[in-house]
Amino acid sequence: MFTKYILPLLALAGIAVATVEVIRSQRTDPPVPPATERPESPYREFVAGAGLVEASTENISVGSEVAGIVSRVFVQVGDTVKKGDSLFETDGRAARAELASRQAALRVADVQAANARYDLGIAEGLTAKGVNAIDDLEEKRFAAKKAEAQLSQAEANVKSAETNLGLLTVSAPVNGQILQLKVHPGEFAPDAASYSGRPAILLGNVTPLNVRVEVNEDDAWRVRAGASATGFLRGNPKIQVSLGFVRFEPYVVPKASLTGASTERVDTRVLQVIFSFDRGNLPIFVGQQMDVFIEVPTDSAAPKNGGP
Repeated sequence: MFTKYILPLLALAGIAVATVEVIRSQRTDPPVPPATERPESPYREFVAGAGLVEASTENISVGSEVAGIVSRVFVQVGDTVKKGDSLFETDGRAARAELASRQAALRVADVQAANARYDLGIAEGLTAKGVNAIDDLEEKRFAAKKAEAQLSQAEANVKSAETNLGLLTVSAPVNGQILQLKVHPGEFAPDAASYSGRPAILLGNVTPLNVRVEVNEDDAWRVRAGASATGFLRGNPKIQVSLGFVRFEPYVVPKASLTGASTERVDTRVLQVIFSFDRGNLPIFVGQQMDVFIEVPTDSAAPKNGGP
């Protein structure tokens, strides 16, 4: 008798579950607040752009002129260096041996040149006394010239070997800070001409810092040289800095920093505008992104002669 109620009970249970699910699906969840507040422009009329913090010298990728095994590294990440300071060097045993060999050849050439000059002096004295023939004098003279040429060649070979040895030590091209260090003793450092991967060392001058702002080509004409701008650090818009205009990059390039917004056009071209600021004690680092607002004149009509 109990079995005849099983199917109706199961049907009622299914209806109840379906009703609950329908009610739950129609319920609207409260909107999730954003992880961070969106910055607001301090200007009445403005152009917004995404900015990337970089060194004021731009980020310089330092490589080695000569490929080889790294023997010593003289710096660490975060070190401040001056132009000409040694950064790292590759194994120089072969180059030092070559230099020693050419220095020895120079000493031999020097002795040979001195001996040729001595022989020439004797020949000139004997010829003046009529003891020696003119042909012998000319032969000594040509021998002396040859010895002098060989001496000059030996000196040039020594300088070439010294240059090759000097190329094994990579020096800082500018004053700046070591931003990245991707080379260590025992690693192979390829020469810069044949290597397109990560740089051995990335450095740049961080006092002041620059911000490379990408302005949509549709708004590029509105930006003026010398315009004021304010940057807000991504992730914490409470950290903001006043930016000073530096220059335009006059070549409009394809947009590289994509935000991922559904309305974003990946084929957009942008004008890059460079601003600078003093970091001070703010936790702003090279490579971070900023939301930048650039002030534009209230009367933003296009100038008759075009261009920013």
